[in-house]
Amino acid sequence: MNRRTKTADAGFTLIESMIALVILGVAAVGIVQAVEAHVDRLRQLDQRTAALWVAENALAEARLGASLVGVGNVQMLQYRWTVTTRMSGSEDPDLNLATVEVAPQGTASPMITLRGFVDSGRITP
Repeated sequence: MNRRTKTADAGFTLIESMIALVILGVAAVGIVQAVEAHVDRLRQLDQRTAALWVAENALAEARLGASLVGVGNVQMLQYRWTVTTRMSGSEDPDLNLATVEVAPQGTASPMITLRGFVDSGRITP
């Protein structure tokens, strides 16, 4: 007679399968949270890069002689920015210190503050 005998290694039991599913579920939740955190960091990096470009543009325009002292609004990428530019004297009478602050529109604290020297426009003999 050909009788088949059951062995202990015949396959997974229901409990083993459920434990494996729980482990996979916990791992999937951890992966999703890590991906969400990474996307948030990328979004912040994108926003800070755009703010830096706005500040560099404002400083370059000031160096080219544009009178940008005060507060203005700019759009860069998909963001709107409030740009505040101040000029102050420096130890060198031929140079002014320009301070450019860039904040997302509607917020008070600047995301980027950039400082640079600008020709004062004085002609020295």
